[in-house]
Amino acid sequence: MFAVPLIIFFLLCIFLFKGLFSNPRELQTGRLGQEIPAFNLPDLMQDNKNWSEKDLLGKVYLINVWGTWCPTCLVELPYLTKLRERGVEIIGLYLEQGYDPDFDGEFNIQALRDEVSQMLARTGNPYQYNIFDLNRSLAFDLGVSGAPETFLVDSKGVILLHHTGDLNERTWRAKFAPKFTELKEVKL
Repeated sequence: MFAVPLIIFFLLCIFLFKGLFSNPRELQTGRLGQEIPAFNLPDLMQDNKNWSEKDLLGKVYLINVWGTWCPTCLVELPYLTKLRERGVEIIGLYLEQGYDPDFDGEFNIQALRDEVSQMLARTGNPYQYNIFDLNRSLAFDLGVSGAPETFLVDSKGVILLHHTGDLNERTWRAKFAPKFTELKEVKL
C-alpha cells in the first residue's frame, strides 16, 4: 500500500539530488559522441556550391554557428580569426534569423551576402567557408538553440565538444585546447 508513494518519493529525491550537481550553464547537444548528421546545404557566398558531411571527413575542425544579427557573434569573430591564424580550421554554419520558411516566401541572398562580406571585412574572417542553413535543418539536427554555438569535430566526423556562447581565450584554453591539441598533436 505504501510502496508506490515510497518509490515515487525516492525517485523524486534521486532526481532532485542529481540536479544539485548539474551545471545550468552547460547546454550539451544530444549528439556528443555521434557523427555529424548527414546534410547537403549550399555555400553562403558561392552559387552552385554545396557542402555535405563527406566534405568534412579527414580533418579536425570547429563548426561555429553564427549570424550577422547576433551581437555576441560580432564580439566572437576577432577571436575566432586569431584561432584561424593559429591553424584552427573553422567552418561557419550561418543561421538566418529573419527568415521563417513557414511564413516568408522570398529571401534576398545577395543582400545577405553583402551584409556578411561587410561584417567579415570589419571583424576578420575566421571561416574556411560558410554553410548556409536557411531552413535550419542542420541546426535542428545538431540541437542548436541559438548563436553563437561551437562544435569540435574529429577527423572521423564525430562531435566531441559543444559550447554555447562566445568562444574566447578562457573557454578555448579550458574546454577546447586540450582536446584539440590531443587530436592535432600540435601545441596551441
